[in-house]
Amino acid sequence: MTIDRAAGLQVARDGPALHLTLDRPEKANALNAALVDALLTQVNEAAAAGVRLLVLRGHGRHFCAGFDFSGFESLSEGDLLLRFVRIEQLLQAVHYAPFHTLALAHGLAIGAGADLFAACATRVATAESSFTFPGVRFGLILGSRRLAQRIGTSQARQLLAGGETLDGMAADRIGLVTQMANSDTWPALVDAQAQQAQRLDEETQAALHRMTVEDTRAADLAELVASAARPGLKERIRDYRATVTRT
Repeated sequence: MTIDRAAGLQVARDGPALHLTLDRPEKANALNAALVDALLTQVNEAAAAGVRLLVLRGHGRHFCAGFDFSGFESLSEGDLLLRFVRIEQLLQAVHYAPFHTLALAHGLAIGAGADLFAACATRVATAESSFTFPGVRFGLILGSRRLAQRIGTSQARQLLAGGETLDGMAADRIGLVTQMANSDTWPALVDAQAQQAQRLDEETQAALHRMTVEDTRAADLAELVASAARPGLKERIRDYRATVTRT
């Protein structure tokens, strides 16, 4: 295992499986620019390295608290736009990966962290996990189509517009979670997923993924950019964060 301490990412290769562990527990594994870049590099290089299964998880009490707002007041709206674009590129890299992807969630999965979970093909959560998608509350359209593909259009609209938090069981009922499992069973689950991921040869597996996932990358990125570029993004985020703090 290697640890990129500057980015906050653990990287481990186990046969056909690549394990990426978000390692910023003091920030609930929130996604700063360095961590997003490190994750994107690993995912983009994985296929050439013969990876058949990508495993994402978080170190500490939580899976991922989403966008890291540290230093928010010093960021321009252009800075925020670039940060959100890079997150969308990461989410697309995971969602359209030519190999199998597995997310193991516990604790909080908020915003971009919940989107990262939703981008994976197999999505495992513990009973104490929770999922929140607050982006639309400050006008950001990020991951909405992928979420709708997972749980259906009506449920996605209701969840995104309502801004409520789902516990693990509720997320399982609507299809956001594909399997509930305690963390002590995860090693056996990963082994089973790794075996399943190798049933087809790499070329056939990649072709199957291409033919069964509609490619909407350009449209999704365009929607994100349009929403983030709308004047007043920083003020909308500031207002949202103030509301969350008060509650």
